[in-house]
Amino acid sequence: MDLFSKGDVDVFSKCERFIEADMLRKLGLYPYYQTIDRNEGPIAIMDGKEVIMLGSNNYLGLTIHPQVRKAAQNAIEEFGTSLTGSRLLNGTHKLHETLEEGIASFFGREACLVFSTGYQANLGVISALINQDEYLVIDKADHASIYDAARLGKGELKSFKHNDLDDLERVLASLPPECGKMVMVDGVFSMEGDLTKLPEIVSISKKYGARITVDDAHGVGVIGPCGRGVTHYFGLNNEVDLITGTFSKTLASVGGFVVGSAKVVDFIKHFGRSVLFSASLPPPSAAAAMAALEILQAEPERVDRVRANALYLKDHLSRLGFNTGVTETPIIPVFVGDELLTLNLWRELLNLGVYVNAVLYPGVPKNKSLLRTSVTSEHTKAHLDKVLELFSELKKKHNW
Repeated sequence: MDLFSKGDVDVFSKCERFIEADMLRKLGLYPYYQTIDRNEGPIAIMDGKEVIMLGSNNYLGLTIHPQVRKAAQNAIEEFGTSLTGSRLLNGTHKLHETLEEGIASFFGREACLVFSTGYQANLGVISALINQDEYLVIDKADHASIYDAARLGKGELKSFKHNDLDDLERVLASLPPECGKMVMVDGVFSMEGDLTKLPEIVSISKKYGARITVDDAHGVGVIGPCGRGVTHYFGLNNEVDLITGTFSKTLASVGGFVVGSAKVVDFIKHFGRSVLFSASLPPPSAAAAMAALEILQAEPERVDRVRANALYLKDHLSRLGFNTGVTETPIIPVFVGDELLTLNLWRELLNLGVYVNAVLYPGVPKNKSLLRTSVTSEHTKAHLDKVLELFSELKKKHNW
């Protein structure tokens, strides 16, 4: 049902017409807003029952690391729970500055600016940099925050087909050469786990004088040397102008960042609306992210383990006959297609003790629903073998 195709006399009318969620709830197939009682990394407690958590972004299992938890606890004791102000005014703390120095150094960049969420990082960067008569060019599969940021900015949004280099060149060639432009892509695409074609994108972008930004939310900690992300993986860190990311995945906290040249980051600091008009990242969140960053660098074996687990699960799912696409990351999609079957498989897996994410339209195109799995460094072979056993049983049961 299209709830937004036309205006209503009463703006609440669309709420009454929205019945799909209630229908799924009655069928026991509503996959959203599931309550997690306790997060234990590879295991979670849901509705009082232990499940294998195969749906989180806790790639290195650092949310349960004692050092991360202790850092957050110490920050609360010493600095309280919040600064209750924006970064611009009374909301900047020394923990923010320490974290910014650490992130900038990790990526080999001059400067970093920390935001309250990864979503806000993209909003701040794009709203500051893309002005009237300027263009933001994005991959159609980019994260929703990039689309929303483009609407907030004053420039014009153009998109190219997912990872289609010919289409990117077509779009860039169509733009006025005298106008500023920036190409922005996800480093790792969040639904299917595939990588952006960064070497070719850099080459084409430079050909047309476009700046390049990579949102590496899902690449940090899992891709590249010591988990430094997609730009380092391809050896193109010096060719990409800006990198945005989040602390809510590998770095076991919440918040976002942008790294780049000192001059550009300083400009975003003064003109990025999401940092100017939002309360700053709470001190315990900043402390947790900094502790996680330190562990990432001190324990590179975690990166090796998550890669090995991802390869093991993907390889064995493929042997069982499942289509897992072209993922090269811990995000492993299992393509189903039919929406109702996807929901039934999600529910059966949860009942059997495995949590995965059901991804439906509009998160993916119609009739291309999937089960999105993601592994961590802390999953054991026993965890993954249990998952494979259940997938195999459901495949036989549903002739899928």
